[in-house]
Amino acid sequence: MTASEPIRVVVVDDHPLFRIGIISLLETLEGVEVVGSAETADEAVEVVLAASPAVVLMDLDLAAGSSGIDATRRINRERPDIGVLVLTMLGDDESLFAAVRSGARGYLLKTAAPGEVQRAIHAVAAGDMLLGADVARRAVSYLTDAKRSGGSPFPELTEREREVLDLVARGQDNPTIARTLVLTNKTVRNYVYGIASKLGATDRSALIVMAREAGIGVDSLT
Repeated sequence: MTASEPIRVVVVDDHPLFRIGIISLLETLEGVEVVGSAETADEAVEVVLAASPAVVLMDLDLAAGSSGIDATRRINRERPDIGVLVLTMLGDDESLFAAVRSGARGYLLKTAAPGEVQRAIHAVAAGDMLLGADVARRAVSYLTDAKRSGGSPFPELTEREREVLDLVARGQDNPTIARTLVLTNKTVRNYVYGIASKLGATDRSALIVMAREAGIGVDSLT
């Protein structure tokens, strides 16, 4: 991409109104060209590989039970030269760091102003890492807390993932976990999938066994 060429962008979001709205916004921005859109992880990977954009604007909570984290990981594996900029309503620490670990170069909330989105797209296209101001503050707090939590089982898990794993180990199903943690069922499914992937568990039963052997969720069983 030369300085005179527009930044090619693919938009991934499962909410039609938001997807249409962000595409309309991007089309008004100088130096930005929308070259595709998708609403599931599988579709996102297919569209990105076909359109070869410079930047992917990625939601995390996608249609058909799919995950923007998974889509980001797959895109980064196939085309690490393409920058993924997360644009989501999920402002929690766990979602942020899961996105970064999957290869995302930027993270903004959907409350971001148009100018902030434009700056982020240009930064990610240039190979930089960019976090929204509010997200960056949470990142600093998260890293500080992480230093205090050494020695606990499965240090690769975030605090929210530990909460979800504890409830899984207690035998709770996804709808019950969603009600307990005030999350959507789809978000809980994404968390469980991510936890299993990190720990190498082949299924939910194996995940429960691993957790209980580590002493997680066992107090409710005695």
